[in-house]
Amino acid sequence: MTVELLGDRWSLIVLRDIVFGGHRHFRELLGNSLEGSASNILSSRLTKLVEAGLLTRNEDASHRQKIDYRRTEAAIELVPVLAQLGAWGNRWLPTAPELAIRAAILADGGPELWDRFMNELRDVHLHGKPSAADSVMAELAQASARAAVGPAGLEPTTSTV
Repeated sequence: MTVELLGDRWSLIVLRDIVFGGHRHFRELLGNSLEGSASNILSSRLTKLVEAGLLTRNEDASHRQKIDYRRTEAAIELVPVLAQLGAWGNRWLPTAPELAIRAAILADGGPELWDRFMNELRDVHLHGKPSAADSVMAELAQASARAAVGPAGLEPTTSTV
């Protein structure tokens, strides 16, 4: 059942972008994914992940037509799996620098960092608390942003997968 749910390319990308990219609205997910998912594919995957209990769909108080997608406990517990997949990809596949750095930080931090990160995700996604400035999420976001720009402000040339 797990492979059927997560085995397609887009489901894992959507989960990755929500957890690591901090994108929780449809337009953010559509516009910020490195892979450039079509809107119908994104919509289909979000529906599938909500129906499977990995995401919740909440109205956004800031705008009537915005939906806020949040991870459930089941999806938060996928962090170690995503970290291992990222580490494997970093070793064996050409990877965008902003993804590679996140994978390296998570691999180096191991289970202790994953547990801290999962607790932060619980606070944000389950309890609606803001992410702390010194959080694992902030560290991953800052490292990813630096890697995306590359050394001396130059765009990196590494291909994306």
